[in-house]
Amino acid sequence: MRTAEIIERFLGHFIKNGHELTPSASLILDDPNLLFVNAGMVQFVPYFLGQRTPPSPRMTSVQKCVRTQDIEEVGVTTRHNTFFQMAGNFSFGDYFKEGAIQFAWSLLTSSVEDGGYGFDPNRLWATVYEDDDEAIELWKKVAGLPDERIQRRGPADNYWSMGIPGPSGPCSEIYFDRGPEFGADGGPEADEDRYLEIWNLVFMQNELAAIRSKTDFDIAGPLPKRNIDTGMGVERVAFLLQGVDNVYETDVVRPVIDCAEQLTGRRYGAGSHADDTRFRVIADHARTAVMLIGDGVNPGNDGRGYVLRRLLRRIVRSARLLGATEMVTPALVREVVAAMSPMYPELLREAPRIERIAAGEETAFRNTIDSGSKLFEQVAEGVRSSSGKVIPGAEAFALHDTYGFPLELTLEMAQEVGLQVDQEGFARLMAEQRNRAKADAKARKQAHADQSVYHELLDGPATEFTGYDELSSRGSILGIVVDGQLANEVHAGQEAQIILDRTPLYAESGGQLADTGSISAPGAHADVTDVQRIAKRLFTHRVKVTEGAFAVGAEVTAQVDSKWRHGANQGHSGTHLVHAALRQVLGPEATQAGSLNKPGYLRFDFRWHSALSPETRQDIESVVAEAVETDYPVNTFVTDIDRARSMGALALFGENYGERVRVVEIGGPFSMELCGGTHVASSGKIGPVVLLGESSTGSGTRRVEALVGYDAREHLAKERTLLAAVASAVGSPAAEAPDKVRALVERVKTLEREIARQAQAQARAQAVGLAATAVPVGAVEFVGAEVDSDDLRGLATSLKDAFGPRAAVAALFHKSGGKVSFAVLATKAANERGAKAGELLRAIAPALGGRGGGKDDLAQGSGTEASGVAAAQAALREELAGLGARA
Repeated sequence: MRTAEIIERFLGHFIKNGHELTPSASLILDDPNLLFVNAGMVQFVPYFLGQRTPPSPRMTSVQKCVRTQDIEEVGVTTRHNTFFQMAGNFSFGDYFKEGAIQFAWSLLTSSVEDGGYGFDPNRLWATVYEDDDEAIELWKKVAGLPDERIQRRGPADNYWSMGIPGPSGPCSEIYFDRGPEFGADGGPEADEDRYLEIWNLVFMQNELAAIRSKTDFDIAGPLPKRNIDTGMGVERVAFLLQGVDNVYETDVVRPVIDCAEQLTGRRYGAGSHADDTRFRVIADHARTAVMLIGDGVNPGNDGRGYVLRRLLRRIVRSARLLGATEMVTPALVREVVAAMSPMYPELLREAPRIERIAAGEETAFRNTIDSGSKLFEQVAEGVRSSSGKVIPGAEAFALHDTYGFPLELTLEMAQEVGLQVDQEGFARLMAEQRNRAKADAKARKQAHADQSVYHELLDGPATEFTGYDELSSRGSILGIVVDGQLANEVHAGQEAQIILDRTPLYAESGGQLADTGSISAPGAHADVTDVQRIAKRLFTHRVKVTEGAFAVGAEVTAQVDSKWRHGANQGHSGTHLVHAALRQVLGPEATQAGSLNKPGYLRFDFRWHSALSPETRQDIESVVAEAVETDYPVNTFVTDIDRARSMGALALFGENYGERVRVVEIGGPFSMELCGGTHVASSGKIGPVVLLGESSTGSGTRRVEALVGYDAREHLAKERTLLAAVASAVGSPAAEAPDKVRALVERVKTLEREIARQAQAQARAQAVGLAATAVPVGAVEFVGAEVDSDDLRGLATSLKDAFGPRAAVAALFHKSGGKVSFAVLATKAANERGAKAGELLRAIAPALGGRGGGKDDLAQGSGTEASGVAAAQAALREELAGLGARA
């Protein structure tokens, strides 16, 4: 049974039983606590917490998930993936334990002809939470399971949470017995390789307040309703139903391994455990990388981008260790898209972009490997020169941590040159780094967007946003929050959050910063400094009360700062024009990756593979200017999301859109995007848009910044003033000033080169003169001198040439402002007679109140005792005389 059919049967089963189908959410959700969606229930959290009313009491989905906590273990076991699909059914206050068990059991054990999976019921086991007697009785009643195939387990195995405060509950897991050839008897407690978990039924009934570990947590209390959250592992069910040994050999993963075999020339399953692990890493990570890029993630140095970068680099590293010499990601991406597109058709549309981003990261990493190889050679030479046999762990860790050079390649290359690597030292440093990272992550981890203070308000009416049509609205206060607690009133001098039933103030969203303004009533006034949305239902206004007091239920007037809103409208509409211009100049692949806009300024991130030339930036600015000049009408309308997309409206990757969406259209086909922000009435009201610059924000992502409206005019005025000043300074009309400046710069460069040439000639002449004054001291010739030039290194180099093959030492001193810089030169012949510049400099440095260092041929230093030059020269003569006596 192919994976696509497994999914189809699952969804069909639950739709037939009254569940509403919900599409998979993006792997990226707007949740500060989750790097990626890691469970099927994540998009339903507001329903479990009672913050929002679900569209149906019964829902079902197949959710894309990514878990990367144990990324180093991927491929070592044969039952874990970083990317997996979680098929789930959910009940929000409807059926509970008995219904969940009945639905799962009937799908698993019904015959294939009847729409089920056809599992042998005699090979299924269940585990339950340690004190859940009710679940045990239901397994006996519904499924007829005997006592010996039901096992009690503790919270580490059978109590489910997201790992952060939020919804939780005891769970019951379903296991399939693969048979005695896969392990010991005794059920899941004895062997989880033989007894494979395929479905987890979570009885979601509690809200956690704090989590110290998987087994140590505090329960805040019961959830508003008892819910069901289940998750069936699609990949695990697939490998069981397809009769293969593990999740890497199913119809959606094995083709990627086959592709890797062709790219590397090695064979999977040929007897090498190390090779098999690498093939599994390639297959798993390629699939995950494709799905992440498809949902808008780009390689970077932190957060989601860093995870993707690690995955792609592990692919390249594993392929190299398997013998690949050419690029591998383009072929792997195409194979993954072919395998996964039956479930996710959008991958076909995004395939060119995904391939380009993956290939760009591979190219960059291959360059890293090349540069790392050179650094390795230096490390290896250093070990050999000291007669060592082991590369220190610190050196291997520096190659890995600083330069991205994988340990496996260090081991491989060390073996080729007859060296070993201190792997224990490397592992110790890696463990220290991981512990620091875990501590940092733990310190930053917060509760699931803790909104408990708003619970009773969320059960009431939602805030009506009136700001599309007016800047001032009458409304009433639904709630007041002071110092994190609900309050009945707030007084002058206090800061608080005020929730209104109606507001014209825009809450920060979609890259647009929140409005500023005021809330007032007779005898009371508060300044609004920020507006945020809670659970997409309530607008909470952060205020500072400057006069009087406000109480819950009071009638108030909310007023937008019209100047701020006008500037914000210009910035947001300008962002849409820049996006449209980028796509017009660069092509449709230049899609949005993020934005920020506020009065007078916009920042726009977009997917692109290289820097923009000055000519391209000028073209983009010209397209925007033409759109402003044309004064396109700006229209907005609400429609179904499918219709909006069929019209060509652009959506932002990673954003969650409902069935009804707001479309902002500027000039008909010129710009059409899904957007909830506020905008000008026509493009001419945006005013001038001036691009300030363009830069990289990570591999495959660029950023443009621009000024808009009044700020753009001010910027242009300043540039005009600056150009006039430059033109006046160079004595030419403004139009000719750039050419005149370039000519002057070239003239300056020519003069600087001539000055440098003359200085070199003077240094050579001075060096010849100094060399002629050298006198024998011990076994070498010696000259010491105070010089006017502060380029002691350049003079010493010329002096070395002047000495030629002679065994000679020179000491040069330059005084300036009571301080002194000094250098010691020793020729190769002098080195052979025991005179080493670095050692000689350290001998004279104390007389000058300074310090320094260098190599055997040249050393430099500086000191604060300029009066000590004579003593330093005397000390140097004494050192040289001593060398001669020893010789």
